[in-house]
Amino acid sequence: MSKDIISGGEALMRSLEYHGVKTIFGYPGGSIMPVFDALYDHRETLNHILVRHEQGAAHAAQGFARASGEVGVCLVTSGPGATNTITGIADAMIDSTPIVVIAGQVGTAFLGTDAFQEVDLVGITQPITKWSYQIRRAEDVPWAVARAFYIAKSGRPGPVVLDFAKNAQVEKAEYMPAKLDFIRSYVPVPETDPEAVKAAAELINGAERPLVLVGQGVELGNAQQELRAFIEKADMPAGCTLLGLSALPTEHPLNKGMLGMHGNLGPNMNTNKCDVLIAVGMRFDDRVTGNLATYAKQAKVIHFDIDPAEINKNVHADVAVLGNCKETLSAVTALLQPNEHKEWLDSFLPYEQVEEEKVIRPELHPMGDTLSMGEVVRAVSDATNHEAILVTDVGQNQMMSARYFKYSKDRSMITSGGLGTMGFGLPAAIGATFGRPDRTVCVFMGDGGLQMNIQELGTIMEQKAPVKIIVLNNNFLGNVRQWQAMFFNRKYSFTPMLNPDYIKIASAYDIPAKRVFTREELADAIDEMIATDGPFLLEACVIEEGNVLPMTPPGGSVNQMLLEC
Repeated sequence: MSKDIISGGEALMRSLEYHGVKTIFGYPGGSIMPVFDALYDHRETLNHILVRHEQGAAHAAQGFARASGEVGVCLVTSGPGATNTITGIADAMIDSTPIVVIAGQVGTAFLGTDAFQEVDLVGITQPITKWSYQIRRAEDVPWAVARAFYIAKSGRPGPVVLDFAKNAQVEKAEYMPAKLDFIRSYVPVPETDPEAVKAAAELINGAERPLVLVGQGVELGNAQQELRAFIEKADMPAGCTLLGLSALPTEHPLNKGMLGMHGNLGPNMNTNKCDVLIAVGMRFDDRVTGNLATYAKQAKVIHFDIDPAEINKNVHADVAVLGNCKETLSAVTALLQPNEHKEWLDSFLPYEQVEEEKVIRPELHPMGDTLSMGEVVRAVSDATNHEAILVTDVGQNQMMSARYFKYSKDRSMITSGGLGTMGFGLPAAIGATFGRPDRTVCVFMGDGGLQMNIQELGTIMEQKAPVKIIVLNNNFLGNVRQWQAMFFNRKYSFTPMLNPDYIKIASAYDIPAKRVFTREELADAIDEMIATDGPFLLEACVIEEGNVLPMTPPGGSVNQMLLEC
């Protein structure tokens, strides 16, 4: 079989096509120009989305990956172009999102000379990637791309960086596509111990008060159906982490709500009352556990995870079931005895009633004429029949969206969990519209987060990306203001925001927009937004000093939730 002699840039294009890539988010520059020159001839097969900032490219790749389940790809230049992606790379690492970032680099002859726009990208990104590699020869391109995609998507997903030296982009070499499904010493899915499976089943069969904690690993492992079979057979209540919210439909009778600092009262309080705690694809983040010294000390802990590094990292596991939860859940379910836990399930009801009376009803039906965040979120969720993909920025808008949006479909929650990146929402929503063009994408953000990557309205304008943007405008950096009110004697140190006219800004980007102040205006505005073919910006002017409740105070125990400020 004859081999083509092509440039490294052309080899990259063909390798991306070979690995099924159809969408790239990027921004050109000097050290990546030969690749963009090759990309010009692949415009029919590789859809390049020109973002307005490289951070936007990384977050868009994340949104694409989270919505589609495929690897997100972004393409940038060296120096500042590459370093602008660092936040997105770190975000992808902590939230287990598979992206491949390809960055230009100066030629190998100039490495180490402080050449124009040279930066040690491999050195910078090694701690925040699954793999970071510098391509110095054109002949290495197919191998490097194959390895990058295999590592990014296999096992616990995550980001990979390819630092592409300029000489390797222009040099010519023989090209043969490469595929990789094995790397010596890299074990993406650990072997499952049959004894651990048996031990887990025995603990669950003997439990009187089991509680399942559902993490994003269920979505990453495509184990949504296996999870339902697991909890239904043993009649076990479940709480979901922020990133695991859409792994189980909101209306499932065993779904008791969100875990964590701003989660629902029932699953948090009962964490410290259960006798068996079953964690599935979650990492016991501090925002979920609160004070570890008092976290679930009465319970036996079963931990399902694909990453051995998570076992006993924060919470000791009495039984660790390693492997992909799609297989491990099924294996344990086969050994479970059908069961009922009516009394235990009923114990959630008083908490639900208290939360409904003291938090949920006042949030959804506030006194006075001013809109609350929660009622806006619920109204949008209702208008989309709870079938939309929810994307959020970070802050009060994130917690309110997570609490009051409802989920009926898998892969419907896209947010920055572990890193908490303000500015994530808008570009991630753009990526989600390309990852799942068949679904409505609604992004909620605050007035602070929107301005951190507001330039991506230009990407929306150019691509006509049908992002439904809901700005919950309270003229504050709301989450920080809430903490200042609760723990810093209401000293609002640099949290009030003087905001621009978002409607005028949207108009400048040719994006239809509407501002609402009252609930009488809200329903019609939401209907108009949903009916609009393409993007729309809805600015909801909400209560300025509203708070997200319940709340576990920083350093507090998971069962010490505050219901009022």
